[in-house]
Amino acid sequence: MVYFDEKLCVPKPEIPMVKNFETLVFKKDGGLGTIILNRPSVLNAYNTKMRDEFWEILNAIKVDDEISVIILKGEGPRAFCTGADLTEFGTSPSPNIARQIRFERAIWELWISIPKPFIACLHGFVIGSGLEMALLCDIRLASSDALFSLPETSLGMLPGAGGTQTIRRTTGLSEGLRILITSAQLDALESQQLGIIHQVVEKDQLEMTSTRIARELLAKDQSLLRTIKLAVTEGTNLPLKQGLELESRLVAQTLASILS
Repeated sequence: MVYFDEKLCVPKPEIPMVKNFETLVFKKDGGLGTIILNRPSVLNAYNTKMRDEFWEILNAIKVDDEISVIILKGEGPRAFCTGADLTEFGTSPSPNIARQIRFERAIWELWISIPKPFIACLHGFVIGSGLEMALLCDIRLASSDALFSLPETSLGMLPGAGGTQTIRRTTGLSEGLRILITSAQLDALESQQLGIIHQVVEKDQLEMTSTRIARELLAKDQSLLRTIKLAVTEGTNLPLKQGLELESRLVAQTLASILS
């Protein structure tokens, strides 16, 4: 079954309540969507197949008006995600070429274009693109056992999932650069102090806490949440004057919508 976008006159994909992909699981419960990284045998390493399945899920989330909040988490007890699957690199002339092919779809640009809150539910190893995915989320929770790192420079590579941009916007320029060039390993407490995560909870409380926050967000006016996220993300790189003008336009649009 499909439904149609009246403005574009093209079919929109309808997401089933639960869909099992090869590397991901997607669950839909009313306004709450949950994406589960599902390669626990390799610590949820990010590979080409996961990229393609993320592409499908994110596109569907973007156009599905029912989904308002998304939780992202990893299957298995040991890791949220340990980064790129290095076993794929042997099929290309060099790791950098393989990495370019893997990330050729603009997953990260698509992700940040979705004006809906994402909650990252993090445990165990949160490494490389695992941390980069977390940094694309708006609220980040972690269990006390979580370990964070961007190790790419130690592997002779650059972060390829937005890390050079998101880490310094999160921690500040100096700390972000330190984390990148030293491949520093950060525990949950230090990551919280740097703003990488917002809250540390016990591992057995992680899922319950993320669900509670998601339900609190679902109780709010969704159009307002999306407008606020739009104002922040679009205004990030604008000079203050233009950012204030953007805010004024969005406030006027919101008031006009309320009064109409």
